[in-house]
Amino acid sequence: MGKTKKVGPTGGLRARYGATVRKRYREVLTETKKSHRCPQCNTRAVKRRSVGVWECGKCDFTFAGGAYTPSTKLGQTARRAAKGETTQQ
Repeated sequence: MGKTKKVGPTGGLRARYGATVRKRYREVLTETKKSHRCPQCNTRAVKRRSVGVWECGKCDFTFAGGAYTPSTKLGQTARRAAKGETTQQ
């Protein structure tokens, strides 16, 4: 089978499940697979170890995050609330 330029990682799904679902799946999968910044050493070496568990390849810092991204909107809001910062409205 040749390379899949347009469809990317959703090439294995072929024409099933609908275009919208395949696009959403592609976005989630590419976001999950790319390397992210470590909150401790600020290096681009964080990879997903399992669902919600992320680990830095450089400093071996393991932390909990979102299922598909290391930080979520809800997590950022909770972090701000824990620091005592107020939100501007």
